[in-house]
Amino acid sequence: MKGVVCDVTVTRLVTLKPPQFSGPLITLSGTENRSASLLRQSHRLKRRSARGSPQVCAAPGSSSSSSRPPCPPRETWTRQMDFIMSCVGFAVGLGNVWRFPYLCYKNGGGVFLIPYMLIVFIGGIPIFFLEIALGQFMKAGSINVWNIAPLFKGLGYASMVIVFFCNTYYIMVLAWGFYYLIKSFSSTLPWSTCDNEWNTPSCIEIFHQQNCKNGSFANTTVAANMTCAELADLRSPIIEFWERKVLNISSGLDEPGHMNWELMLCLMAVWVLVYFCVWKGVKSTGKIVYFTATFPYVVLIILLVRGVTLPGAYAGIMYYIKPDWSKLEEAQVWIDAGTQIFFSYAIGLGALTALGSYNRFNNDCYKDAFVLALINSGTSFFAGFVVFSILGFMAAEQGVDISQVAESGPGLAFIAYPKAVSLMPVAPLWAALFFFMLLLLGLDSQFVGVEGFVTGILDLFPGKYYHRYKREIAVAICCLLCFIIDLSMVTQGGMYVFQLFDYYSASGMTLLWQAFWECIVVAWVYGADRFMDDVARMIGYRPFPWMKWCWSFITPCVCMGIFLFHLVNYKPLTYNNVYVYPWWGEVIGWCLALSSMLCIPVSLLYKLFRAKGTFKERWTHLTSPVWGAHHLEYMAPDIKSMSPLSPGTDDNKVIIFESVM
Repeated sequence: MKGVVCDVTVTRLVTLKPPQFSGPLITLSGTENRSASLLRQSHRLKRRSARGSPQVCAAPGSSSSSSRPPCPPRETWTRQMDFIMSCVGFAVGLGNVWRFPYLCYKNGGGVFLIPYMLIVFIGGIPIFFLEIALGQFMKAGSINVWNIAPLFKGLGYASMVIVFFCNTYYIMVLAWGFYYLIKSFSSTLPWSTCDNEWNTPSCIEIFHQQNCKNGSFANTTVAANMTCAELADLRSPIIEFWERKVLNISSGLDEPGHMNWELMLCLMAVWVLVYFCVWKGVKSTGKIVYFTATFPYVVLIILLVRGVTLPGAYAGIMYYIKPDWSKLEEAQVWIDAGTQIFFSYAIGLGALTALGSYNRFNNDCYKDAFVLALINSGTSFFAGFVVFSILGFMAAEQGVDISQVAESGPGLAFIAYPKAVSLMPVAPLWAALFFFMLLLLGLDSQFVGVEGFVTGILDLFPGKYYHRYKREIAVAICCLLCFIIDLSMVTQGGMYVFQLFDYYSASGMTLLWQAFWECIVVAWVYGADRFMDDVARMIGYRPFPWMKWCWSFITPCVCMGIFLFHLVNYKPLTYNNVYVYPWWGEVIGWCLALSSMLCIPVSLLYKLFRAKGTFKERWTHLTSPVWGAHHLEYMAPDIKSMSPLSPGTDDNKVIIFESVM
């Protein structure tokens, strides 16, 4: 491979100071002066290797002994569109469909787009581009990518913890969706009637608010006339299906109860599906996402066409986009906009870095970042029309205000929308379409998240640990471990466990903390101008200086401001605004949050205390980048000047740069 100076016999890291670049021709300053010192180090390594060195794989294109298995080169996307589709599949997920439309409606309709778009440009796109560019430049996953400033490698460990927690609890939504999908294949939807074994005497199928006049209301499913006050205590069949059949929920976190075996089988099926999507790497993942990332758009269009033809759809859409300018004065609107950006753009999880690491070194990731941001935000806005056209129909059918049926999160996916489709003609068809779309939206986000986690883990192991089925084994272990943890979420108390993970482990605070430190490290430790130069070497031109200003000043301030707002306005976790979690439940939740947030300061202090020398020497040494072999090829074409390090015998072979591949 061009630029590889010498073969691999003894593993040794020699950290050189970053080269000073000027002009298009890139040279390593001081290389000739260091060659004699490096050669002496190679002789010391040769003596050390005589005492026994581990067997390693041979570098690609090396002339070493054929007894060593060849190291496989790092995979790259077959086509650049594979990368685009994978990012779309990962970043465009359930939050775009079930969270953004509700936030838009709640925070002033079309007015919400003002703070939303502002934070897209000062927070979302800069960090989105930063993570992709870092992965592409360093050719490494979420941990080794921080070899750009090794002192802050805790950022990589933090993102691994967050994405592991996300992989663990996010798949439960897919299991629930798969369960609903299976139940949709029946002539009568099980959540549309009150004559099932899980229903209670309080179940009522049809409720027209306009009939509740003069204090009474007659209903065929109830033995006698009822007052509106009595009617308020009745429950919809969809709520009873969700809470008594799917969740079979207990009274609290301290009562786990027994497992729901049907739900456990659905969970197992989804994990098997995820495994076979990921086990062969990006070559297979890049092909699968063409279907999982595009078909949900087909379903959304079909649902929109059906939705706008229903009575009440226009009123629902107007509720969605009607501007309320007074909302701009409320701080919560701006906080919701910022939090939604970080959620929907999948920032801080390390998966974008892993996806970027499989790009060609010269890929135009700057253009990709804007295209992906447009797709992501456009999908969120488009999904709102789909959701609120259906909710408007449901509100019209029930004779209630749309504010009484508008929901977000699982409440929209598993209560409001299923209830709406049950009122349509040919209800099973629309229910199956919706839950199939839900499954695909979450599936590609899930297996790309697993891909990001596995990539980070495998990058930690050097070539000497090479095994033919290393990836398959790593993916299997990851899926199995997550499945074991998920078993706690298919019990009667599983919803309480799910909410703990959702509220604390991958909450807005953890993602904002992660994004803040990413900007600080790149802009102030490594250097914003320096990284802009690196990006220019990759894509052939310098990005607009706005990116550098955002990384250095604007985005960290936005992240820390929203972080402090969340901290000051923290509220204890509740379920359905009724059940309050016990104190020990909150302790578990904060342990989940701090397990990632503390990785950064703890790792930093540990490395500083372990290093030797003055504080300035430690800082200089620990913040010096560790370059990969690909940097020799793309950034130092004249490395051949190191003639003393190009010997003809095996005795003098040494690695000059540690490969992050």
